[in-house]
Amino acid sequence: MRLRRVLALGATALATATGIVAGPAAAQAAPAAAVAATTLASTIALSNCSASLVRYPSSASSDRAMMLTNGHCYEGGFLGAGQVLQNRTSSRSGTLLNASGRSLATVRADRVLYATMTGTDVTLYRLTSTYATLSSRYGATALTISASHPAAGASIAIPSSYWKQIWTCKIDGFVGTLREDEWTWRDSIRYDVNCDTIHGTSGSPIVDASSGQIVGINNTGNDDGEMCTLNNPCEVDANGTTHAYQGQSYGEQTYWFTTCLTSSRTIDLSVSGCLLTKPTT
Repeated sequence: MRLRRVLALGATALATATGIVAGPAAAQAAPAAAVAATTLASTIALSNCSASLVRYPSSASSDRAMMLTNGHCYEGGFLGAGQVLQNRTSSRSGTLLNASGRSLATVRADRVLYATMTGTDVTLYRLTSTYATLSSRYGATALTISASHPAAGASIAIPSSYWKQIWTCKIDGFVGTLREDEWTWRDSIRYDVNCDTIHGTSGSPIVDASSGQIVGINNTGNDDGEMCTLNNPCEVDANGTTHAYQGQSYGEQTYWFTTCLTSSRTIDLSVSGCLLTKPTT
């Protein structure tokens, strides 16, 4: 998973090696629609990962805002296989960025709404501010979590708040079962070679270039060509055969959140058709 080595690399060194991609200086003031290019607007830099300011398609401006990152970016450390967290107190903070990657404000969470590293790899936080407050004070507009399964071949962008860099590529396809160490993920997104994401990009949103909506969350890649070990995920065929592709990067789908919402926009894992992982006990 994309955590290891980020502290050994400096942001200046990475910028020198790869170049930092930035977009227009102004943050959007209205819900994101179709975009010509993804910027760093609405991304949130964490101490060890990337994250983003997000909303459901049905979210209201008066709702508490939400922050999305990986399950393995949870402040309590990696979650065990089968572990699911819901409605846990949190004091996580991050730096909200504008389109060019400059700091707008510190945002703070007070609750983990949902977190797991099983089936998918996500942590969704509730922030202390509403969407309306963040918009009026900072011009920040949350990225919308798409309610639809992404399409193979779709153009995507992966903006990393940690590195202030944006990767662009296409969805190469989907992996029914992706395994890394003790964790297994379902229907993972496989990128083409242009999205060779690195450590520190964990938690970055995967943004559909046509709609501007989030269709997934970046979470891992195979560093060394090893088979199914930490930082070396493997693809598992239906017959159990495993394949490892050094340098291949992956993400997890996020429309699952929209399958588990009540009319009051709360996550209920008992909702019919809910795809999010349920606790094992």
